[in-house]
Amino acid sequence: MKGWRAGGFSTGDKGITDSSPPVHIFSLFLKANLSTALFSLTVSFMQQPTLTRSRIHSIDILRGMVMIIMAIDHARDFFYKVEVSGNGTVATGPTDLASTTPILFFTRWITHFCAPSFVFLAGVSAYLMSTRKTKTELSSFLIKRGVWLVLVEIVIVTFGWTFNPLYNILILQVIWAIGVSMIILGLLVWLPYKAIFAIGIIIVAGHNLLDYPSINAGLKGHLLPDLLYFSSFSTHAYAPGHVILIVYAFLPWTGIMLLGYCFGKLYAQGIDPAWRRKMLIRTGWGAIALFVLLRFINVYGDPLPWSVQPRGTVFSFLSFINVNKYPPSLQFICVTLGVAMLMLALLERVQNSFTRMMNVFGRVPMFYYILHFYLLHIFVVVTFYASGFSNNDISTPNNPFLFRPSAFGFPLWGVYAVWLLVVIILYPLCKKYDQYKSTHKNWWLSYL
Repeated sequence: MKGWRAGGFSTGDKGITDSSPPVHIFSLFLKANLSTALFSLTVSFMQQPTLTRSRIHSIDILRGMVMIIMAIDHARDFFYKVEVSGNGTVATGPTDLASTTPILFFTRWITHFCAPSFVFLAGVSAYLMSTRKTKTELSSFLIKRGVWLVLVEIVIVTFGWTFNPLYNILILQVIWAIGVSMIILGLLVWLPYKAIFAIGIIIVAGHNLLDYPSINAGLKGHLLPDLLYFSSFSTHAYAPGHVILIVYAFLPWTGIMLLGYCFGKLYAQGIDPAWRRKMLIRTGWGAIALFVLLRFINVYGDPLPWSVQPRGTVFSFLSFINVNKYPPSLQFICVTLGVAMLMLALLERVQNSFTRMMNVFGRVPMFYYILHFYLLHIFVVVTFYASGFSNNDISTPNNPFLFRPSAFGFPLWGVYAVWLLVVIILYPLCKKYDQYKSTHKNWWLSYL
């Protein structure tokens, strides 16, 4: 490094001579060792992932990227107006290969990386927290935060989706799954590390056995089994005129969080950064290779086997990568977390204006997550009336979103425009809130 000398101080110093008084000798000795210590500390710090108040920037940056990409899918849910594709078919769903377009497919598919990465990083963060808390403190915090997240999903996020004050439908999505998974992790942290890792592997690698009819016979369609695993947007009445919509069955997501918790050990103090990056790269590519292998075998790991498509090679490729998210299959988990690990390895060495922006979003994910729903739905209301719809159109049969009639919306370019506008508006708000969190120690801030 420029400006540093081998002894930790400039050779212009007078040095130690036989005639130097003892105090002067001690002073020079202290100066040399202090300089050397500072130099070593600086080098060590530069070799670690960038930290701010015990936060790891590569994790926050990836989390921020995930939050930004996620908003594309939600903007599509709120604003996309079904279009007629080039061959005259109506694109009924973004992953319906009989009617979708490649750009619509990838608009949906790219967001597959969000939920597993977010849940996995929540597990990593829980492990890092375990290095600063006792097991009693960690267990208590995870259980309480898990309960809080379930309440947030039911009360705050559901209303952001529906704008229905009567709560005729409660939507259980990723925040609910994270909450339940945190409660389970809070109970399991008392087990040895290897036991937690084994449970995570068994869940992630083995849960697709439940897809076979000989095993799941009589389970599908019942509330508890659907909450655990089998739900794919299934509904269950909880009161007259009120239903629960189960989007995320929690078991596979719990497995992802447990593995994230175990992978957090890669970020423990004293871990060689070069070795950590090597492990992330090897594990990431290994997971992607396993996805490709299982997909070619086409027997296990996803309930939706791929097939050659009549619409040509491009759609056959789309079929190959069109893995099941509800619940997340082993193949889905392999390809998404494989890419996430490669990104974590890459982001340790990248610092620029883009990563600094992503870092802001990644440091306040819950704040961003809640606000983006409300901002999107407010835009829906404004656009609804600006488009000439009336109060008679607010509620649409078989649609949980108010102010979202079937004829409402934009082409795909309009969806992307809304998404960018939401991100631009939320950035200064997130930055302000991040600054507040960084300068305040209120207990409730750890829950947001």
